[in-house]
Amino acid sequence: MIPKPDQVAAAASNVAHKLLYGGLADLRPMPRTLIDDGTLREVYHYRPQAKVQEQGDPVLLVTPLAAPALCYDLRRGCSLVEHFVTGGRPTYLVEYGEVSFKDRALGMEHWIEEVLPLAIREVSGHAGGRPVHVIGWSLGGIFSLLAAADGPDLPIASLTVVGSPIDVSLVPLVAPLRPLLNLGKGRGPITRGYRAIGGAPKPLVKWAFQLSSFQKLVTKPLALATHLDDADFLAQIEAVDRFTANMIAYPGRTFGQLYHRFVKGNALVTGSIDFGDRTISIADIKAPVLVFAGASDGIAPVPAVKAVVPLLTGAADVRFEIVPGGHLGMLTGRAARGSTWRVLDEWISQWSTAEPSAAPVSKAAPEDAAASTVKKPAKKPAARSAKKAAKKPTADEIGTNPDRRHGSGSSRSLLR
Repeated sequence: MIPKPDQVAAAASNVAHKLLYGGLADLRPMPRTLIDDGTLREVYHYRPQAKVQEQGDPVLLVTPLAAPALCYDLRRGCSLVEHFVTGGRPTYLVEYGEVSFKDRALGMEHWIEEVLPLAIREVSGHAGGRPVHVIGWSLGGIFSLLAAADGPDLPIASLTVVGSPIDVSLVPLVAPLRPLLNLGKGRGPITRGYRAIGGAPKPLVKWAFQLSSFQKLVTKPLALATHLDDADFLAQIEAVDRFTANMIAYPGRTFGQLYHRFVKGNALVTGSIDFGDRTISIADIKAPVLVFAGASDGIAPVPAVKAVVPLLTGAADVRFEIVPGGHLGMLTGRAARGSTWRVLDEWISQWSTAEPSAAPVSKAAPEDAAASTVKKPAKKPAARSAKKAAKKPTADEIGTNPDRRHGSGSSRSLLR
């Protein structure tokens, strides 16, 4: 196809801008303040913008291991953080900093029992004792599910999991390798390798993420050449490249647990997992849960993500939504602005408390904070669920609007 004169002019302008200024994407991070930290735990509060007053229940964005917090703040215009902050929503994020060889003994328990519970309580206290809407992407969603199941007293208003594969046997990238993973009786080359180096290093994590989108990687030069006139497309490519370049290493013991229990053992498909002398069951989650799957996600395809829905038998409400995009695109791609983010706004508004809780929770007494903030929100979801079950869903309810279904007719309300 012969480009039109205006396309040639736009392409020339974009190329010149990239050469002169280094890129087209606005990669400025949203301003934030550290409010709490610990071992591989950093909790940030994103500062409100001028003339925008924070109001409503807070959201806590949970990053997955190995991925940088850029997943939520990719670039201006495609930043979930920016979307929440400009809308006046109190916005927080928990990330883990740099993982080093000295952290090799830390297992999944560290995040499930310590990092996330402390972050949720800290955010609730900082926001005046209000319950927290927890949003976890990829492995961050799995950690959020397990932390919520393990901590029924946590002040959680709702839980959202985005692209979190529960049935790993349904992941096409893993299925062909499964027979090979069982060779060596637990002492194969992969096991010996990650034990020797204390985990999964940055280059390996980056390579694995790129491999999951191999087709896009191969066709990237052609895509760039055919979109030279599209500044927004080129800016998104720059932002994703920066995200990929900032991958973080996995701690040794945690990587071992993920490899043996999730990839090889598919441990969560039954809805429960053992840690030491106790069992964590997803059925123990009481908060309402929203589940997102990406229509073209190769890392967490729709069936692998949807497998969590029948396991959430104790949740006050469950919604399942299929949205456009791959693993990262469904969260912060250009199409996410009109799909994932829109549903998130509606969901959070639906499960938010109308009035602030009592006096702000003291940071010095987290145990008392949990007790003082849970009692009121804990009753609300059950009451709402009963009320909603008695009425017929309308087209405006999440999961029932056919305009928001993408790639599958199975995205529908799961009212009980």
